[in-house]
Amino acid sequence: MNKPVPAASISVDADTDDITLVKQAQAGDTAAFEVLFNRYYRRALQLAIGVLKNGDEAKDVVQDAFIKAHRNLSKFEGKSSFYTWLYRIVMNLCIDYIRKRKRKRQVQVEDTEALLDIAAAQTEHAILPSILGQDPSLAIQRKEIRQHVEEALGKLSDKHRAVIVMREVEGLSYHEIADVLECSKGTVMSRLFHARKNMQQTLTLLMKEKKHD
Repeated sequence: MNKPVPAASISVDADTDDITLVKQAQAGDTAAFEVLFNRYYRRALQLAIGVLKNGDEAKDVVQDAFIKAHRNLSKFEGKSSFYTWLYRIVMNLCIDYIRKRKRKRQVQVEDTEALLDIAAAQTEHAILPSILGQDPSLAIQRKEIRQHVEEALGKLSDKHRAVIVMREVEGLSYHEIADVLECSKGTVMSRLFHARKNMQQTLTLLMKEKKHD
């Protein structure tokens, strides 16, 4: 289960809602779970990349997350949406990875450019417009800006980077993020506030340093 399965190989309706697919998968329908895999693979990968800052580790985490989700599907009770439940699994595995390599040198993410393009597209909640004062889809094309944003993301704490990715890139609501992180909505709002503030300060400093070069 390393990449999405072509839709043509799926025998169930790809437009079926998540709850129905989960029930079918719980009954042993592997094709139903493949639909869920196709539906959320890329989003789960974006989340893992944003948190881990490492493409290879992110792919490993997402693969492990879907395997774990499939094995524990009988425990899913529908109290939250499937993707919130899945993201919680992804986040927990990300935390495990971070703990394992906490004392090791962190590798630069291989697909940061793609991640930033996705972030720039989220114009409603994106932090870049307020920081740059212009259309992020244009500013992001500049190599220096990409490097600054990448560095600013890298300087955030793991918790702050996680909420930034879930809110700015994935567009999850405060309630959904709270479900994923298993904390209060107030905690999510507080982390997001400080994450945005820290990132803006870092970007401002980096751009000032660039001007003096």
